[in-house]
Amino acid sequence: MADVANQQTSRTGSEPSTAELVQRATEQVSRLVRDELALARAELTRKGKHAGIGIGLFGGGGALAFYGLGALVVTAVLLLDLVMPAWLAALIVAVVLFLVAGVLALVGKKQVSQAVPPVPASTVQSVRADVDVVTAAVKDRGRA
Repeated sequence: MADVANQQTSRTGSEPSTAELVQRATEQVSRLVRDELALARAELTRKGKHAGIGIGLFGGGGALAFYGLGALVVTAVLLLDLVMPAWLAALIVAVVLFLVAGVLALVGKKQVSQAVPPVPASTVQSVRADVDVVTAAVKDRGRA
């Protein structure tokens, strides 16, 4: 955008014509829009990847919690039976499964929080900066 403000003369050495200015503006706006769309696409792709990983980890944590619940049920049955000390092994397995499920859920929560909000914030900020530069260049051009 800085080259718009710096290019004050046309090929003939005088002030550029309105047609030349419109042509330059059209080319630069077109390039700017393409670049901003590419930036937005890249940012949304990155956030989508984080969301996908987080959702997968949440699912894994839920599955392990389900198996942990099953192990606790088996533990209760074996505890009532008290014929063999197998209940202790089942209890240990259940505790380990719940610990792993908790760790996966926490890691998944962190991944999902990195993907929210799904708005391309960097691109929005960049577009605002571009608009400010263009506005300043137009104001300076109007004063000259």
